[in-house]
This record gives sequence, structure tokens and C-alpha cells, in this order.
Amino acid sequence: MKSVLFVCLGNICRSPMAEGILRHKAEQHGVKIRIDSAGTGKWHVGENPDHRAVKTSKEHGIDISKLVARQISENDFEQFDFIYVADAEVYDGVVDLALNRDHTLKVDYIMNLVHPDLNMPVPDPYLGGMDGFEHVYMLLNKACDEIIAKAINSK
Repeated sequence: MKSVLFVCLGNICRSPMAEGILRHKAEQHGVKIRIDSAGTGKWHVGENPDHRAVKTSKEHGIDISKLVARQISENDFEQFDFIYVADAEVYDGVVDLALNRDHTLKVDYIMNLVHPDLNMPVPDPYLGGMDGFEHVYMLLNKACDEIIAKAINSK
């Protein structure tokens, strides 16, 4: 596993949290992985993550405050080995950008790492309260554990 891209809608909640969690775990385990995040929409391009995502991550010892939202591009399919998406809407948006079958095969739901083939979504916490961000953190944390385990086993 060389590179991972996490994708959600606006790249200010779920995907930057996943990016931060995986970076933290990769550092802890000495695993070299290129990690980034993006959104399918352009509403928040250039913005830092939602303050609630930052706060939740910080409570777990992870600083995502300096990450900057960007929109996924066709070029990302060439740059990343795995593209993990948050939910069905994001999956559809990402697959629509794919130029060929090889690109499409790189895309999967992040929670399939924990619950294979169920296509379980990571709920969007944006319109909710802090509890939603903590729940999302816990889901993403489990998925990132799986990525790290695969990376360690492939060494």
C-alpha cells in the first residue's frame, strides 16, 4: 500500500479526520503511506476542517487544523492506489470521474475495511452536534487500523 485518498462531500469533516487519523497511525507504526483527502464538491475548497472535526481530533491527540479542503480531480486516480469514500453519494460522485475500469476499481467505501462488502456509510456529522463527530472518529479509527494492519502485513 503506497497511497490512500479519503473522500467525503466537502472535505471538511469526514475525509480530513480520516487523513489525520491515518497519518497519526502511520507515524506511530513507522509505515510509509502517502495520505491525502478531498471532497466531491467545491463548496469548501481552500478552507480548514470544520471546528468540530478539529476539536474531536485534537481530543484524540491529532491536529488536523492546518489541512486545507480541495476537490477531487481525475488526476487523483493516477496519484493514489486506494480511494476510500464516506458514503453512496460520494461513491457515485467519485466513480463518475473515473476514466476507466482500473480507476473505478480503486474506489471503495472506507467502512468495507471493517465490514467487507456491506457498503456501510460513515454518517455526515456536519448538521449535527459534537456526538456525531465523536461517532465518526470512532468509525474512521477502526477503518484506519485496518489500513495500517494491511500495510504492516505487506512489508
